[in-house]
Amino acid sequence: MKAIWNGEVIAESEKTVIVDGNHYFPKESVNQKFLTDSSTHTVCGWKGTASYKSLNINGQINKDALWYYPDPKPAAVQIKDHVAFWKGVQITQ
Repeated sequence: MKAIWNGEVIAESEKTVIVDGNHYFPKESVNQKFLTDSSTHTVCGWKGTASYKSLNINGQINKDALWYYPDPKPAAVQIKDHVAFWKGVQITQ
């Protein structure tokens, strides 16, 4: 699977984990040069507290386009050290 935005492959892995219809990519498969920190956090009742990062590609910013659970609850342990994408990021094979 690949995560693509603004013409660049942000992440690529054969080992994504699907939860709630989202592909979670292993964090080591993500190209860190495209990421910028974000102070955004949200809470999911069964996964825990999510943290976000924004994408900065070719001068374009996609705020909070990537999320992850640094310390997921026990029911979501399979997505520890994984990230997911939204906000226009295409997930393809």
